[in-house]
Amino acid sequence: MDDTKQIQNDKDKAEIINRYRALLRSTEGKADAKDKKMIRKAFNLALDAHNGVKRKSGEPYILHPIEVAIIVAREIGLGPTSIAAALLHDVVEDSDYTLEDIERMFGEKVARIIDGLTKMSGVFDQNISAQAENFRKLLLTISDDLRVILIKIADRLHNMRTMESMPHHKQLKIASETLFIFSPLAHRIGLYTIKSELEDLSLKYTEPEVYRDIALKIKASRAGEMKYLKRFSSKIRDSLKREDLEFTIKERTKSIYSIRRKMVNQGVSFDEVYDKFAMRIIIDSPPEREKADCWRVYSIVTDFYRPNPDRLRDWISAPKSNGYESLHTTVMGPDGHWVEVQIRSKRMDEIAEKGYAAHWKYKEDRATSDNLDQWLSRVRDLLENPESNAVEFVDNFKMQLFSDEIFVFTPQGDMRNLPKNASPLDFAFDIHTDIGLHTLGAKVNGKLVPLSFNLKSGDQVEVITSQKQKPKEDWLNYVKTSKARSKIKQSLKDDYNKMVDKGRAVLERKLNFIKVRMTESNIQRMVNHFGYKNPQELFYKAGMGIVDNKMLKDFAKDTQGGIYQYLRSKIRRQPSQPKSQQTVKTESSTLVFGPNEEKLDFKLAKCCNPIPGDEVFGFLTSNEGIKVHRSDCPNAISMQSKFANRTIRAKWVQNEQSSFIANILIKGIDTVGLVNKVTQIISNDLNVNIRSIGISGEDGVFEGNITVVVEDRVHLNNVMDKLKKVEGVVSVERKFAGSAK
Repeated sequence: MDDTKQIQNDKDKAEIINRYRALLRSTEGKADAKDKKMIRKAFNLALDAHNGVKRKSGEPYILHPIEVAIIVAREIGLGPTSIAAALLHDVVEDSDYTLEDIERMFGEKVARIIDGLTKMSGVFDQNISAQAENFRKLLLTISDDLRVILIKIADRLHNMRTMESMPHHKQLKIASETLFIFSPLAHRIGLYTIKSELEDLSLKYTEPEVYRDIALKIKASRAGEMKYLKRFSSKIRDSLKREDLEFTIKERTKSIYSIRRKMVNQGVSFDEVYDKFAMRIIIDSPPEREKADCWRVYSIVTDFYRPNPDRLRDWISAPKSNGYESLHTTVMGPDGHWVEVQIRSKRMDEIAEKGYAAHWKYKEDRATSDNLDQWLSRVRDLLENPESNAVEFVDNFKMQLFSDEIFVFTPQGDMRNLPKNASPLDFAFDIHTDIGLHTLGAKVNGKLVPLSFNLKSGDQVEVITSQKQKPKEDWLNYVKTSKARSKIKQSLKDDYNKMVDKGRAVLERKLNFIKVRMTESNIQRMVNHFGYKNPQELFYKAGMGIVDNKMLKDFAKDTQGGIYQYLRSKIRRQPSQPKSQQTVKTESSTLVFGPNEEKLDFKLAKCCNPIPGDEVFGFLTSNEGIKVHRSDCPNAISMQSKFANRTIRAKWVQNEQSSFIANILIKGIDTVGLVNKVTQIISNDLNVNIRSIGISGEDGVFEGNITVVVEDRVHLNNVMDKLKKVEGVVSVERKFAGSAK
């Protein structure tokens, strides 16, 4: 291939040619001669732009855009335009080629996608305010062309697959970002397979020990589990053949991340996760028969195995808003094992695997199209009212990504998708902003309900409106959707600003009457005299009539008194720090920070109580200096993703002997003298100081919380290992104190 003659290394050249041919194979059936010519042209341009550039791993950089293009073509299922854009996605940012060059060579469509991808670069490399502003740009691009975010997800997936050569702190940062935004985005768009891989790879770097432990257990049990699933499915296969159904059965175990999530949420061990087994039945049925055939398969499965009625999920009759359609049930298989069975058509499976990317292939299916349009409409609504608080803006969008869904109906029978526990106010704003702003009340299934009522799937909702009605502040406690929240806040803000303007004029008129000038210094004195936060609050109170003539006359009697109050308030704002909360001094610390391993003042976070030996990081708080958290702290992912610029590498070093507090959770079967055995092992045998202990039992089982003082992680592990050997003890694990504020 003449196009690679610039590449000096023969081994690199062979690998590039090999991967490029793999890309071409992945386009078979999707690209004609003209399309292949465009892809070849994009490859040549990318090859020139990245010539001589290496990745951290030492391989030629050009392999990255090729692999991203393969993911786009093979795993997401996009066409030639997206494949070309994937090959070119880093060209404008990393070389002298401009967007105008791209548009001239490849046309407006490819250039627009490249523009969106270039704008998205660096979204997570700045402080949170800049992140949120760039994230807004990202969402604007999504609402314009969904292919941009699909290619960006492919880019992130390949980066996650090839992170081994990166420094640990960068691995942690990228993995946290992935869990925080990219994984839920992939889920929301319907890329379930990619979403699961992103989660597993993120766990590999955020909690490596947990990942390895679960991965090894899955590997050890996989052969037996697959054998079990084959035995489970044999009767079903025979019955499906007798019904003359064309089908495929896929047996699998759940992802590492989903198993870990169940272990944490349910407080159980790996062996106690009861539905690790899963089976998918995919039928080849025409569109007019696929729903009926799916229910036929359900009937066959439940003829052999008893279903759990609480675990039936019908997303065939009511698809998810991202187009996902499937029938899920959990049944009791042989030997008392629960097995999740997913039933779907071939068309449904492709949409489930490739999400909205498969939507274009089945664009005649209006249900899928309407769901896509509805979600993009919500994204646009969110962008129309950007929050002043950047963190809240990102969190609101994430809430929309993560939330489970319900479906409710209008009085005319139209179906609307809403987050779980949505209120009639959410429904009203989802119908139209003007209806939401003037909601007076609501009827659910014909009965009048409060606006705080939690809607359930199948409810029929009627909104009662009045032009005299306006949003109230307590409405914010009732709503779940970001659209409703932003519209209510905007309305309240507009009303507040109008009252501030009115109050300014009222205050000026009243001060003139009592011969007091409305200067900035006098305004500030009044703010402090009346105990308000800022001048806006003073004007608002004046507009509401709360600051009356008597109050103003009292203030005017002694302006020196106003100055005195101001000085006192300044002193009160800077109280001396209690000794118990003083910053830990470096002389007694065992931590160093940053690449230069400097000794800095810090505090140990109470939410996770790190001790020497734990993997930790520092977090620069706004008013308490550096706080040190464990890398597996429940708050770690959020902090490292949202405030990457405020996280600092931290490392334990050998220093003078220190003591640290650790919390232990112990569970088991209640036995006589258990508390005495536990305290004797800790206090007498191990000579460890117990700060507190609480053990409660019920119906033959017990659970206990023990707080001990240890030297480091090795010391703590020794304590926990001894406790595990106590008769009746089933599990001993380290416990988080709670969520950080």
